[in-house]
Amino acid sequence: MPSLSPLSPVAPERWGGGLAGAWVGAWTAAAAGPTALVAMTALGAARPGVALPAAILLGVGGAIMLRRLRRRLDDSVLSLAPAAASADRAPPFAVITENLPDPLMVIAAEEADDLTGRRFVFANAAARERFRIREGALLVTAVRSPQVLEAVDEALFGGVERMVEWTGVGSQGRDWTAQARPLGRDEAGSHLALLVLRDETDVRRTERTRADFLANASHELRTPLASLSGFIETLRGHAKEDPGARDKFLAIMQAQAERMSRLIDDLMSLSRIELNEHIAPAGRVDLAMAAQDVIDALAPQARDKQVGFDAVLPPRGAAVVEGDRDQIVQVIQNLVDNAIKYTPKDGTVRVEIFPGLTPATAVAPRDPAAARLSLLTPDHSAIEEFYAGLRVSDRGPGIAREHLPRLTERFYRVEGQKSGERQGTGLGLAIVKHIVNRHRGGLHVESVRGEGATFGVYLPMAKTLQGKDTRASEEPAPGGVVKLS
Repeated sequence: MPSLSPLSPVAPERWGGGLAGAWVGAWTAAAAGPTALVAMTALGAARPGVALPAAILLGVGGAIMLRRLRRRLDDSVLSLAPAAASADRAPPFAVITENLPDPLMVIAAEEADDLTGRRFVFANAAARERFRIREGALLVTAVRSPQVLEAVDEALFGGVERMVEWTGVGSQGRDWTAQARPLGRDEAGSHLALLVLRDETDVRRTERTRADFLANASHELRTPLASLSGFIETLRGHAKEDPGARDKFLAIMQAQAERMSRLIDDLMSLSRIELNEHIAPAGRVDLAMAAQDVIDALAPQARDKQVGFDAVLPPRGAAVVEGDRDQIVQVIQNLVDNAIKYTPKDGTVRVEIFPGLTPATAVAPRDPAAARLSLLTPDHSAIEEFYAGLRVSDRGPGIAREHLPRLTERFYRVEGQKSGERQGTGLGLAIVKHIVNRHRGGLHVESVRGEGATFGVYLPMAKTLQGKDTRASEEPAPGGVVKLS
């Protein structure tokens, strides 16, 4: 009798009544019928010439029926498999939604007049991380843009799809494109809307940087180029045969050419910093060692001007901050370079570093009589942070109070103040501000007329290995889905 391969493992109670009866009949035909005929032949109750062929036919027919039934059972198992799998894990579309890089949220609301009734019923991982959304959170606690809130209302109660642009608040404000779509109603009758945000920060900053670079370069290079053109025309004219005038004009032309070179370098540096300003650096820098390197590099320039240094630096490793070393060195160099320019002969530039500052002590005034202004304030997180502070003080003429708010503007110069023989580009403090902003730090200035000015920078200190984020336990397991209700 033909051999049969094993059947697919599936419980008989899940086959259905029709398949179960057919299964019993097939086994009866394949096994019981041929066995009975063979037994009758052996006992003499049936003729061998007729019973044996009949037994063979019954066995072959039963085997064919069993094979067909097995195929039908396999098809039944395959149809039941998706239902069994969905009971054990989340459906694939939910896992995909959870891991999308763009923030995606579902908002529910009952009444149009209840402005505080818009709540989140779902937010994927990107939305929860970016906007710190928790269970039962209201829409207005995470998104405070009137344009976005209006678009969500139109999707909820008007059934209208809208797309708006939105710029977030804070020192690292990001540019978003928000799209709201209606989703109808749920079983409880609540209105539902889908809100998807796309981060357009990189694209917008690239566009602004390109436009600003062209505008600044064309404006600031016009003056030295006009000066060079005038001196060239003079040298080709009546000053051609005057050696004294020729040497004087050539020296001025060289100074103008060097200024153009510095200007282009500063513009390129500022453009590169602005492009990555929203991306926090990941390295570690010893602030005291960086300051010492800058002091050593600028020592010849200070000696030429007969200016000394008074450095108050902590021990090595006591003021380690999170940051890009090249950019932090550039911050210190710009501040110290400015202090050298404005400090008179036989004066002193003081460089101080203070580790372990709280946000309050980092911005505390040092001289009650000084005019003081915070030029950049970081966004403080809920977790307590400590800062390392840098203070650079000069003994120059000081800065009047009315000029303080504009010190970090591009090309802004205080009228009536001389910075020595080498004129600056007017971009130094703008570069400092953008670098400090990228490092999530702060910048402030204090000044007393006739006594000098002090610029202070404070940067987040590097977190130790023990300072892990306690919110990690609140996040879902990889591949999991969190529903807010």
